Amino acid sequence: MEALFIKYFSKLQRVSSRFVRDFIHEIDWERNRLIGIKGARGAGKTTLVLQYLKQVALPNSKSLYVSLDDLYFSANRLYDLGEAFVRTGGQLLVLDEVHRYTNWSQEIKNLYDDFPDLRIVFTGSSIMHLERSKGDLSRRAVMYHLHGLSFREFLQIQQIVSWQPISLSDLLSTHTQLALDLTQMIKPLAYFKEYLQYGYYPYFLENKDVYAQKLTETVQLSLELDLPAVYGISYSSVDKLKQLLVVLAESVPMKPNISKLSETLNTSRALVVEYMHYLEELGVLTLLHRDSFGITRLQKPEKVYLSHPNLQYALHQSRPDTGTLRESFFLSQVQPLHKVEYTDKGDFKLDRKVTIEVGGESKTRKQIADVENAYVAADGIDIGYGGKIPIWMFGLLY
Repeated sequence: MEALFIKYFSKLQRVSSRFVRDFIHEIDWERNRLIGIKGARGAGKTTLVLQYLKQVALPNSKSLYVSLDDLYFSANRLYDLGEAFVRTGGQLLVLDEVHRYTNWSQEIKNLYDDFPDLRIVFTGSSIMHLERSKGDLSRRAVMYHLHGLSFREFLQIQQIVSWQPISLSDLLSTHTQLALDLTQMIKPLAYFKEYLQYGYYPYFLENKDVYAQKLTETVQLSLELDLPAVYGISYSSVDKLKQLLVVLAESVPMKPNISKLSETLNTSRALVVEYMHYLEELGVLTLLHRDSFGITRLQKPEKVYLSHPNLQYALHQSRPDTGTLRESFFLSQVQPLHKVEYTDKGDFKLDRKVTIEVGGESKTRKQIADVENAYVAADGIDIGYGGKIPIWMFGLLY
């Protein structure tokens, strides 16, 4: 255990607190004994929990961070570590990459049940499902989902400007005045294209020039390591998923022809739909349904998108389409907080109440003229008026 503490202290020393995401305040750290944080690779889960550990008023020996892909766990059980930690006065155990440890849910459940004074925080892949795990953690753990950086956070992490999040209702009703106030500080469009290209994951700060390459490698690791670890799928299935992603990356947004895709992949229609759901859970695709409240994994989506615009640059062989980038951006900023559905009139339906049509500077309300509570999210403008809202402002929701 001594070696694990040394690694923990070293990580704690290196982690920066210069920028801490607001998400850290959304988690009720103190009142919940068992907290789970999931999210796509690269979203910043490890940094977040280490920043929390740096803030918490506990002697270092009372807290411990370990990653469950550490070689230590090839010869040692998680439960035994937790038990020894409690016996020596440990109070807060943070477990990273739990999905990489075979029996993680059962052993965390046993630690939770056996040591009522122990607080546990665990992180894992966005495809992690408590209800499918061996241990019954769904009644015990409070789960949170960490998404990539919003446009607002992209500006804040670079110390360009710091704005508070805006609710959707405030944005729709007061966007003109908000834009007048905000654009006195900076010109958002000067940074918007940069965000589309490399702003979704915080590791762009390390090296913008290799961001697309690193993002591609991250997606590949998710497919090759996370999916087999969580779902136990074969490597031949992983190869099929890669083929599917290559096909979709060149075609999105698209209404998927499942029969044609199944022929291309030489697999069943049901598996094609299942593979799409895997890619959605990994944070690579966004699947839009007409009725997202009643969908099952067997239902094919009405439309398929890459889940954020950076993926367009990383996975697309040619220059990404501007319209596709806009729609992908809008989805990535709205979906973390609101239910988004496919609609025949307009591009998106939010919470079954608000219709959004996405377009460029010259986009009018013609296509949604007879739709109640409908708005245009327009690219290329700093300030909007009435039912026309600058699309960059939807990047201020979280």
